[in-house]
Amino acid sequence: MDPTLIELEILVRQAGALLRAGSKNSRQGSPSDRPASLEISQKGTAIDLVTVMDRRVEAFLLEAIRLRHPGHHFVAEESGVHGAEGPHVWYIDPLDGTVNYAHGIPIYSVSIAYAREGRVVLGAVYDPSQDECFSAGRGAGAWLDGRPIRVNQTPTLGDSLLVTGFAYDVWTNPDNNLDHFARFALRTRGVRRLGSAALDLCYVAAGRFDGFWELRINPWDIAAGGLIAKEAGARVTRVDGGEQILRDAPSVLAANPRLHEVMLKELSVNSAK
Repeated sequence: MDPTLIELEILVRQAGALLRAGSKNSRQGSPSDRPASLEISQKGTAIDLVTVMDRRVEAFLLEAIRLRHPGHHFVAEESGVHGAEGPHVWYIDPLDGTVNYAHGIPIYSVSIAYAREGRVVLGAVYDPSQDECFSAGRGAGAWLDGRPIRVNQTPTLGDSLLVTGFAYDVWTNPDNNLDHFARFALRTRGVRRLGSAALDLCYVAAGRFDGFWELRINPWDIAAGGLIAKEAGARVTRVDGGEQILRDAPSVLAANPRLHEVMLKELSVNSAK
């Protein structure tokens, strides 16, 4: 049985409520005074963090989805790939923006996407801090709290405001996106880094940003947001122009079709140097 978009919207809102409750008073007092929900550990590098809430919220989502859709397959950030392989796949990021969340910065989100036969058909992203729910159904459009949203039609870099992100190996990998960041910063109205790729894509969809790119990223970060941006009128590809953003070394570039072409050219020129 396929889920409904309303079902995904309810799930991300419920998960977001858990995150919001877990973040209360997280920056008051010394680190030892923070609630247990804000206990932090490292998954890989010193900047790749996980909190108790990442795992708690993911467990909640997995249980809730399994009750309604037994036998479905999952690709989740904290628990990995599990469940029977088949045509029904869920991409779950329980807390996109963990570093922000751990530091008490109110820019983070919950992201859930549902794919059928290899195509993402439903997606929802919830921002607990702003109480905003972005969602989309393939071929049906994109919405913010039930209102239709569309990308900006900004055609040039000079008139654009962009957003990007950096992989967790930015300290050690020479292909770390800093060169692209510098190049775009000198040719646009600005380049922002919020720390939540799911929200970056949703902000492109809502016309708050004109374009977003990231060189190396995980499928659960962009599955829902990628569909939302696409349904809002963006062209969404890998940074090399490939269409399969969730496979083949995932990366992402999202913007209206005209600006996408400009950004793609700039990224390819800079990469060739």
